[in-house]
Amino acid sequence: MELVSVAALAENRVIGKDGEIPWESIPEDKQQYRARIAAHPIILGRKTFDSMREDLPGTAQIVLSRSEREFDVETAHLAHTVDEALNIAESLGDETVYVIGGGKIYELFQPHLDRMVLSRVPGEYEGDAYYPEWDEDEWTLESETTYDDFTLQEWVRV
Repeated sequence: MELVSVAALAENRVIGKDGEIPWESIPEDKQQYRARIAAHPIILGRKTFDSMREDLPGTAQIVLSRSEREFDVETAHLAHTVDEALNIAESLGDETVYVIGGGKIYELFQPHLDRMVLSRVPGEYEGDAYYPEWDEDEWTLESETTYDDFTLQEWVRV
């Protein structure tokens, strides 16, 4: 199973502010993001899950949460630890599982990632959620595609 992180981040690694993206929506980025993760399981935090309830992406949602609770969504799986989330992901039998946030979730799964697909949004923004730093010696920039309002980078762990 390949574990892939997908995120949109500003030059200062900001990914969110008050549960929202701090820049104006970029439809082309949203479209490629949704298409990429649509047919695969995703791992996300409870707050991110709650913010997407009206339009949940992925074939299954593995929700990492410290709280004891059930989800009224048939495709949602509750995990309390990173290992539990990875075991659930493995049990689903998909070749690829995507990690889609928020900030703490990206940080927890960073050591386990095989690949990162990052939409780099120009500019620096104020925020309260950040994508974690990574050691570029452990990663290779495999591809970079420039769009009008963002640059899509694919990083692979060495």
